[in-house]
Amino acid sequence: MAENRYSDNDLAEFEALIQEKLVVAKENLQELQRALSHEGDNSTDDTAPTFKMMEDGSETMSREETAQLAARQQKFIANLENALLRIKNKTYGVCRVTGKLIPKERLRLVPHATMSIEAKNRQ
Repeated sequence: MAENRYSDNDLAEFEALIQEKLVVAKENLQELQRALSHEGDNSTDDTAPTFKMMEDGSETMSREETAQLAARQQKFIANLENALLRIKNKTYGVCRVTGKLIPKERLRLVPHATMSIEAKNRQ
């Protein structure tokens, strides 16, 4: 009976890919957090009251969108970190629904995937 997991070489390849994506994701999160904290912004605090009133609605909407992006980025980082744990446990790439190996092509595109396309389409 063939073992139902990826080889250590495959796991090492996926680990490198995930580590790269993790670095970029963390950098993106820091950018979003800086935007939320108004670091180096050009706000309308010192402009005329009427202009400021018009800008407040737009700024609030933009901050909400930025906060949502930051939350999504945090979730993405957590998913990548969980994928690294699965690599360590040698369970990475195994569909949690079917128990079959998720194709490498899918894992290269979505390295934190926990389900095969087949299982995902069943949902």
